[in-house]
Amino acid sequence: MFSLLKYLTVGSRLKHTLSFVYFPCKAFSSTHEFKSFSHQTLHFLVEKCSSMRELKLLHAQIILLGLNNENLTLGKLISFCAVDDAGDLQYAQLMFDQNPRPNKFMYNSLIRGYSNSDDRLNAILLFRRMICSGLTPNEFTLPFVLKACGCKSAYWEAVLVHGLAVKLGIGSLVVVQNALMAVFVVCGLIHCARKVFDDITDKTLVSWNSMIGGYSRTGNWKEAFFLFQKMRERGMKPDGFTFVNLLSVCSQSSDSDLGRYVHFCIEITGVKIDIIVRNALMDMYSKCGDLHSAQAIFDRTQEKNVVSWTSMISAYAQHGSIQVARQIFDQMPGKNVVSWNSMISCYLRAGQYMEVLDLFDKMRNSKVVPDEATLTGILAACSQLGDLVMGKKIHNHILSNERGYGVTLYNSLIDMFAKCGPVGTSLDIFLEMPEKNLVSWNVIIGALALHGRGLEAVELFEKMQTDGIMPDGITLTGLLSACSHSGLIDMGLYYFDRMSVIYKVPCEIEHYACIVDLLGRGGLLVEALELIGRMPMKPDVVIWGALLGACRIHGNVKIGKQILKQILELEPHSGGLYVLISNIYWEAQRWEDVNKIRKLMKYHGIKKDRAISSIEINGCIYGFMVDDKTPQVSSSIYAMLDQLTDHLRSADYLCNNSSVVFEAEEM
Repeated sequence: MFSLLKYLTVGSRLKHTLSFVYFPCKAFSSTHEFKSFSHQTLHFLVEKCSSMRELKLLHAQIILLGLNNENLTLGKLISFCAVDDAGDLQYAQLMFDQNPRPNKFMYNSLIRGYSNSDDRLNAILLFRRMICSGLTPNEFTLPFVLKACGCKSAYWEAVLVHGLAVKLGIGSLVVVQNALMAVFVVCGLIHCARKVFDDITDKTLVSWNSMIGGYSRTGNWKEAFFLFQKMRERGMKPDGFTFVNLLSVCSQSSDSDLGRYVHFCIEITGVKIDIIVRNALMDMYSKCGDLHSAQAIFDRTQEKNVVSWTSMISAYAQHGSIQVARQIFDQMPGKNVVSWNSMISCYLRAGQYMEVLDLFDKMRNSKVVPDEATLTGILAACSQLGDLVMGKKIHNHILSNERGYGVTLYNSLIDMFAKCGPVGTSLDIFLEMPEKNLVSWNVIIGALALHGRGLEAVELFEKMQTDGIMPDGITLTGLLSACSHSGLIDMGLYYFDRMSVIYKVPCEIEHYACIVDLLGRGGLLVEALELIGRMPMKPDVVIWGALLGACRIHGNVKIGKQILKQILELEPHSGGLYVLISNIYWEAQRWEDVNKIRKLMKYHGIKKDRAISSIEINGCIYGFMVDDKTPQVSSSIYAMLDQLTDHLRSADYLCNNSSVVFEAEEM
């Protein structure tokens, strides 16, 4: 046990955990007048503290000795908890709140701690509390307050802080200007950031990196590399952060030549190539399509982290090598939630939705707790598969979990329920959401459109504007689609005419497609054809397909034949369009034209795309096609299909037998 304990009234717990070397009283050099030698010794021990366990024991002794009002020592305690990697920000806040008169050092330490945490808003609130208490901030306060403002995109708060810095005479300090520049970059005001940068007299490496990072963030590779050149001309040696910013802008522009140039500069400058730089190199090469170089860097990396593995998984997935990506994923040690999310995203982008759910099962079996990104991905897969059972399980998980989820997850829930059937549940979730964004309104309006509940979609559209949310192009697409599916012709035309004038939303081709579909479904085929002729852009296959579908509904062979040539020029090998044209002729009993279409398909080697149906039995989804004889398709599935067919026939849903039989034929 260290010898100075004989001078202290220290409990036995401290005796077994702390072992510091004894320093005599003269070793302490401080202008502060300590209350006692014990106080002085405890203060020294706090400065040498290395863990929260040691700190709490020292804090207990400080309280026992009645030193809990000594701000110098308490400030050191708060500083360790707030700033040190081994600290505890909540414990720092607790000590701060129990102090009746916290000093500037305590405020600065806690503000710095919050600015480096996920709870940066508290840094701004503490700063406000500091000002109200009468304490004047200094150059150790304002940079961290500005950092918190930048992370929260709090532009006007940052302007006020900068104004205060100027008033206090510290606005020209480089640490303050660097922090202000970072705020402008985060807020997207790159020109303001550049003005601050140009005004800095003695630019530091942080200044150069911040500005280069700003241009990298906006994808402006020319300015980023121009500054890099100027930086080297002025004798400023770049570091790893400089090169990471440059590699990032190369990744965004997919410029492999620039990327290789940066890699060459890293090698010749002798900058330490740490894991962050290696990961940036891997990301750059993979996004530039050079998987060989990315793999080579990955193989040479001795201590890979999650980002390293995830970069390679995403690289192969983006280039269509899902199997290789899965092999790398399976080799990855110590998978965390980010790793699983990466592989789930790969399967989602590839449209392999069953694999998404299988991987989710493996994730749960490995005891990894899914986060919001995981659940959002699983709900997207459920939406595509129509897997209502799994979707409900995710919903129940969200309801039973006390942690607050963001609006994005609830938007995914609304979409999933709408696509899986119970749109009423989607509407209930939407109405109960505490926070809604534009996407929320777009999703629910689109959901109601999908289910033909046009009037409700219109009501929500009007309420959306009442709540101060302005619609965008996606909103209007959903609204016009809702009018189309509900036969609200006049209402659909009314909103279409007001798009550019009232809502300031330009009419895109998808909006014209909705109106063509609206007019076509209402039997106004001539008007739809005239609208297509007035379109400012060339109609695509969706426009002509919508009109062709309307021709089939209303049996208008004449107009159908007029647009046949237009469609075949755009999609000469689409089996679905040939079948649609054939059905129009079939229902008009124009057998000669039907045979011509068949011969044309045979001549071009075009076959009807075989649709895959799915059915859910006992929580499992089975996919099958017409006359499917695969082992997975059991007799129980066919029995279920027979029951459904009998139900539809009894409800008179299969009255148009001719088209059904024709579409089922093998062509």
